[in-house]
Amino acid sequence: MPTLSIVIPVYNEKKYIAEILNKVDRLEITGLDKEVVIVDDGSTDGTIDLLKMINRPNWRVIFSEHNQGKGAALRQGFKHTTGDIVAIQDADLEYSPPDLEPLVQAIVRGQAKVAYGSRMISKNPVGHLSYYLGNKLISWLAQVLYRAQITDVETCYKVFSGPLLRQLSLRQNDFGFEVEVTAKVLRQGIKILELPISYRPRQFNEGKKISWIDGCKALWLLIVYRFNYHD
Repeated sequence: MPTLSIVIPVYNEKKYIAEILNKVDRLEITGLDKEVVIVDDGSTDGTIDLLKMINRPNWRVIFSEHNQGKGAALRQGFKHTTGDIVAIQDADLEYSPPDLEPLVQAIVRGQAKVAYGSRMISKNPVGHLSYYLGNKLISWLAQVLYRAQITDVETCYKVFSGPLLRQLSLRQNDFGFEVEVTAKVLRQGIKILELPISYRPRQFNEGKKISWIDGCKALWLLIVYRFNYHD
């Protein structure tokens, strides 16, 4: 039976980690086995103590000594996946795990090798106008530079063919991962399928971490990866 690997990067999510992991645990997709790889990226708020209590079949928890960023945590997690399909799940409550199913099934059915859950093609609340507009700008630039129909580069819900993902050379340690993986997929001529997902934006006092600096870097990286074929 094919296997779905769900990779969850975690940093200081003590308040939400138990609830999101329970939702991931309840996610069952017909015809697929499931493995979960959790990477704690140097949490300091007590998240580690909760993760050390996990004892579930086909779940693996990896601990990093120091905080390195989402991209670094994901790369570490990808190395430990064995799945035919690999999906990314954030450790907060902004995204709903059942929304992964149609993305995964699209790959199972051979409709795509890469599928993104787009917050932009369904009705969702706008939590931060500046970030919403920034993501729109990033996605527009990706459309122009890579001649791709994509509306939500910065979405968490990215699902890949496992062999494809594991052969990508990824280097970005921080939120630059979102642009890097998108650019390197599109640069290979692989179409990214987008499907609508639900979204519950959280505020900074709830633990939101991405900043406007990450948005500026994303725009720059789109240009860099479009024309630098050695990276």
